[in-house]
Amino acid sequence: MGHESWLINDYRFHSPRCRSSPTTRYPTIILRGPNDIADVVLTHQEADGVREIRVELQGKIVRVGEGDLDVTVGFANRSDEIGGLGRDFNHMVQQLRESREEVERLHQVQMSRAERLATLGELATGLAHEIRNPLAGIAGVIEIVGRDLPVTSPACAVVKDVRLEIARINHILTDLLQAARPHPPEVCPSDLNATVEQAAMLVRHQVLSRPIKIDVRKDPNLPTVEHDSGQIHQMFLNLLLNAVQAIEGAGAIRVEISLLKGDAAITVVDTGRGIAPEHLPNIFSPFYTTKGNGTGLGLSMARRIAEEHHGRIEVTSEVGKGSKFLVVLPLQQASAKGAAA
Repeated sequence: MGHESWLINDYRFHSPRCRSSPTTRYPTIILRGPNDIADVVLTHQEADGVREIRVELQGKIVRVGEGDLDVTVGFANRSDEIGGLGRDFNHMVQQLRESREEVERLHQVQMSRAERLATLGELATGLAHEIRNPLAGIAGVIEIVGRDLPVTSPACAVVKDVRLEIARINHILTDLLQAARPHPPEVCPSDLNATVEQAAMLVRHQVLSRPIKIDVRKDPNLPTVEHDSGQIHQMFLNLLLNAVQAIEGAGAIRVEISLLKGDAAITVVDTGRGIAPEHLPNIFSPFYTTKGNGTGLGLSMARRIAEEHHGRIEVTSEVGKGSKFLVVLPLQQASAKGAAA
């Protein structure tokens, strides 16, 4: 029998009249007619196309790895499965690009916030000392005047009011200094239920003359939480006082402590006037307040304390119905977790 064969790009094709040698180093495809020849040619062209796609995809992946997130693959406009793969790749790169832009935006916000706080710290420290020195002198004079006044003198009421105003200014200066010169938390395993209850008890004494009920629902199964009890006490004191100030007339404040996905979660819910949507993005900014007698530092300090404990604070509110603050704190701080590992 005759031996008819053709060698095309490392494939040896044999006609039906020829026998393939089992020792040949080339892959063997038996052709049985003209249609088979056309199919082989088409299959070979598709293999070349896939090879080009693979090379393009590998090149684009390398560029993505180098940080170029503006790349796209050209075969995404195909209508087959390979085109679907290309569209998925382009969509993935677009999501990466959007995520990177969001991270950069948040980083810029944090840097801007850090710069503002640094400037605020310098300003507040100098201002507090400049005010406190003459204020101490004024307070001393008022004490002397108050002692020398007859008990029946109408000026006694004025002296009392001045003392209250001096105490209020001192409180504002203390908030200023705490915001300007924060110190890192000194954490140790403590009973978070007790820390929150102590803050609530202090606020209850301040609202004895007002029809406001403060209810604390503790979690008896909550394990000890690593926290700076002084700072966390201050944080909840600020949140509770903020809730009290939001209530006009009778109202209620509910504090609930629980476990949330392995973290400690504390909610503070009030029946106050609520916060308008346009104010919500700004309520944690220093000196931002919608209250005439507020300093705008309480919520700012609360967020800073939560973040320094590697936690977070969130708020939802509805005008006319009240607000809900959620504080989430890890049971263990990061340094302790690392030591345990």
